[in-house]
Amino acid sequence: MTQLGHPGVCFVTGRNLTLDRPLLEVTKSAMDGGCDFVQVREKDLTGGPLFRMVREIVEAAKARCRRRVVLVNDRLDIALAARAAGVHLPADGLPVEQVRRHAGKRFLIGRSVHSLAEARQARKEGADYVFFGPVFATPSKTPFGPPQGPEALRKVVESVPIPVWAIGGITAGTAVELRGIRLAGVAAISFIASAADPSEAVRALRMALTG
Repeated sequence: MTQLGHPGVCFVTGRNLTLDRPLLEVTKSAMDGGCDFVQVREKDLTGGPLFRMVREIVEAAKARCRRRVVLVNDRLDIALAARAAGVHLPADGLPVEQVRRHAGKRFLIGRSVHSLAEARQARKEGADYVFFGPVFATPSKTPFGPPQGPEALRKVVESVPIPVWAIGGITAGTAVELRGIRLAGVAAISFIASAADPSEAVRALRMALTG
């Protein structure tokens, strides 16, 4: 997830939040709205079903001439087998160096971080980008502590020379508070997954970031 030249939008999947719509349908809509990346984050799925899901999403991205947009949360094996663009590692996940040895230089490797120290360590280990959060309050990120706020995000962005993405409580309303911070973009789960029109949700996030 390189710096895009504009604040990007990443859809982090949550199939239990899609209002009973197939996840693939919601993901295609998010892509059609211009989301820059999709991180498949379905932690309760076993290998076979997760592989099939990722392959479907990878094929949907290719059909839209967007080959390097799909990432897989935590599961390096699935990411490689499904020919995804990369893997997103939890804060306590696999070492970046080990992943790089198996996956190669072009494979994107990201890390979730919850402090400036963790962000610096991820960069030192060779991560291509980091997700920092939770920036705002959100039920899905409660285990990772209280919301850190825009100023903590700004400090990480200014201190770490790799792309930094904001996650946690991201909506069109909260994204406005991030204007002026040179972040790579925002990552959203429920705001996109539960939207009546996911493509419009993606556009709303981008508009909120850029004005």
